[in-house]
Amino acid sequence: MRKKFDLKSFLIINFGVIIIAVGIYYFLIPSDLAVGGVTGLAIVINKLFPKLPIGIVMIIFNIILFILAFTVIGPEFGGYTIYTSFLLSGLIYILEIITPMSGPIIDDLLINLIYGILIQGVGMAIIFNKNTSTGGTDIIAKIINKFFNLDIGKSLFLADSVIVISAALVFGVELGLYALLGILINSAIIDKVIAGFNTRIKVAIISDKEPEISKFITRELERGVTLLYGVGGFSNSEKRIINTVVSRKEYLIIKNKVKEIDPRAFIWVSFVNEVLGEGFSE
Repeated sequence: MRKKFDLKSFLIINFGVIIIAVGIYYFLIPSDLAVGGVTGLAIVINKLFPKLPIGIVMIIFNIILFILAFTVIGPEFGGYTIYTSFLLSGLIYILEIITPMSGPIIDDLLINLIYGILIQGVGMAIIFNKNTSTGGTDIIAKIINKFFNLDIGKSLFLADSVIVISAALVFGVELGLYALLGILINSAIIDKVIAGFNTRIKVAIISDKEPEISKFITRELERGVTLLYGVGGFSNSEKRIINTVVSRKEYLIIKNKVKEIDPRAFIWVSFVNEVLGEGFSE
């Protein structure tokens, strides 16, 4: 059965690529900060073997990685990865025409590194969260993530660290250390942002008007509830505790409704990083 095209996900992916392009073009490229990726690998190989053009090396490695994306991860991931990689290249080319850069915006290597990686990391997290990538070592990271159950940010760090270490040996320790710092920050940002996207809220409610609150959650919000039975330690009376897992937006709706139904209700919440099952991730 052919999967239905998801316009919302497509637009979010495009937005993520735009963010990445801004971070790379305005901060990383002007400062010669190639923090990993196929580009960095091609530069290292070209330095060691000058007769091999950087562009040819990039094409060869990208073709190999695109094949891996289709065969190992799946056709949807592979198709979107090809699209996003070309879109990213096209956006950077457009930015070169619209706002040509003669040098860094700020003449400070560390500031350019931090801002470039922060912006790029948010964009990459958006892309990865929609099960695609911008190609290159992102594909290797996704494969590591799939088979070794390692967070995608940490997987990308492993994939890029080998290239960065190679670049440090070829081009010097200083730029190598900056690049290593960059991929470390990038890894942390990607994992934190993705965790934020997937965060859900577990809500527990004790109220004398439990049936009305449970009815609102199940019928109005269409979320499941689990009822636990307990006894109040002070009153020694039986209580039914409502348990449910919802999004941040749904939690605010529930909180306001519970206040309206029973101002004396007791509510406590906890954050959950991942929820599997009906209505959430498969």
